[in-house]
Amino acid sequence: MRQEVSPRAVLAARRQFFQQGLHDRPLAALLPEPILRSWKRCAERGLDNAALPRLEPLTAHELSAIAERHERLRRLCRPEVESLYADAMQTGCVVILTDAEGMILDALGNADFAARAAQVALRPGVLWGESSTGTNAVGTALVEGRPIAVHGGEHYYDPHAILSCSAAPILDPYGHTVGALDMSGPAAVDHRHALGLVRLAVEQIEHRFFDEGFSDRRVLRLQADRALLGTSREGVLVFEDDRLVAANRAGLGLVGADWSALGARRAGELLEQLPGSDGDTHALRQPGGRTLFGRFEGARPRPQPAPRPRAPREEGPLLAAEERAALGRAVRMVAADVPVLIRGETGTGKEMAAREIHRQSARAGGPFVAVNCAAIPETLIESELFGYEDGAFTGARRQGRRGLLREADGGILFLDEIGDMPLALQSRLLRVLQEREVAPLGGGRPVKIDVALLCATHRDLRLLVEAGSFRQDLYFRIAHYTVELPPLRRLPDRAGIVRALWGRLVADERLTLSEACEARLAAYDWPGNFRQLAGTLKALAALADPFRPVGEDMLPPDILAAPAASPPIGTLDALTVEAMRQAVEACGGNVSQAARRLGVNRSTLYRRLFHA
Repeated sequence: MRQEVSPRAVLAARRQFFQQGLHDRPLAALLPEPILRSWKRCAERGLDNAALPRLEPLTAHELSAIAERHERLRRLCRPEVESLYADAMQTGCVVILTDAEGMILDALGNADFAARAAQVALRPGVLWGESSTGTNAVGTALVEGRPIAVHGGEHYYDPHAILSCSAAPILDPYGHTVGALDMSGPAAVDHRHALGLVRLAVEQIEHRFFDEGFSDRRVLRLQADRALLGTSREGVLVFEDDRLVAANRAGLGLVGADWSALGARRAGELLEQLPGSDGDTHALRQPGGRTLFGRFEGARPRPQPAPRPRAPREEGPLLAAEERAALGRAVRMVAADVPVLIRGETGTGKEMAAREIHRQSARAGGPFVAVNCAAIPETLIESELFGYEDGAFTGARRQGRRGLLREADGGILFLDEIGDMPLALQSRLLRVLQEREVAPLGGGRPVKIDVALLCATHRDLRLLVEAGSFRQDLYFRIAHYTVELPPLRRLPDRAGIVRALWGRLVADERLTLSEACEARLAAYDWPGNFRQLAGTLKALAALADPFRPVGEDMLPPDILAAPAASPPIGTLDALTVEAMRQAVEACGGNVSQAARRLGVNRSTLYRRLFHA
């Protein structure tokens, strides 16, 4: 429970801290401990509390890209954001959703206050992490790992004293912080209810994470109060072959466990008595004797009138037979403990290919931990990967953190954009791969891990090695087997791809594309590849009317401005034997790669070159 602090006490604390430089015990009587800890962290970073922080908002294009990257989070949070928005309109507040770094993704609420908040950059596309924006509810909640309210002068920066903010971090079913939800309003108004509303909304969001993706696993829903089963207050534990692989905070609390139990504890260790597989609610018993109520879901498949194929992932590449065969070989490499490197331009579906390898591999029951080496700030990536001990550095969580390498134990670690990993960190990663153990920051004991490694990049690592920005020994360690994902512009049947992806993304059969629109889409080069195409198709579906095919007039200007379709490069009449030979030479003798570049089948290229 937050201690109530009077404005006079906050002013006294600010005088002592900022003017007199008193950072010790007397301030604890004037401020909540999390606020005082945050002020100290900000002061150690050298932030000037009297200045307006220098923030650089994302461009519209950059904001669109990051919003698309977090589309699932935004979708899962949307009902709660809109529900809080109704309250925000009445109380002069704005509701804010951020990613795990504090980048504002969405902001809805009272228009008058939103205009005032924009003066201190409280708007989408601005990073409100504590290291850049000082003590604030979003940034401090993410650092502290718990709900935080920051009222008026408790903010580090003087100009932020107009705000009263309440935020809570959002955790996914694996204990990873994926974002934060915040409610901010004018400091002059009493918003003591806000933190409770935000905590309840986050509880509902974290409960909704289990609505998808766990249909093939045993999901245990439990509560001490039988009436709360089926509500967002219930605990949720997910088991794979009797091993705990996912949970929510309520579920872990009910069985006396924490996030370290994932992948390490079994059902019988958490509960003495388990429910049957009949789907009914049963009384359960903890090792300590406490009675709970729970039921299993997914333990026994129920008969269906007709099997329905699972919908493919929305933005994954539509792989040709050759790429599917390459993924099949990658699965065998994972089984043989051989690292796999996936290469392809941005948007070609490298992460989706990695997830498919995980799904087909013997490690499918273990975790899949994805790390974007280009998205995590260089100052944080080491602690994120290797974890840290309590007090390892300023801002470290109490009790430390396991780190993503240990989170991936028993499964697959996917290092996306590994070419952007800092050089100093590459040597630590190489040591982990060689010794199969992780030493957390702060002097903790090394811990043995069992991790299969998948890496991906859109860059040419060989050129980076020559330039001295990527370690040659690490390159040879991770690139034993390489999967090449071709860019969309090099695929021969782009019209078929457009139709197939439209079918994946648009469930309403009444919405269709006109032939002219489809031809324009097929003729475009798609520099953003499948990700850009999927985003364009989603936009067209939103504009479409039932039974009226989408016309060219609805296409974005850059596609309309592109040259009209030319004869496909894969047309055999357009390809001379000499052009084929040049393509093979340009690809270093790799016939498969040359065939993809020319847009023809590999067997056709062989036949024309060697049997002409």
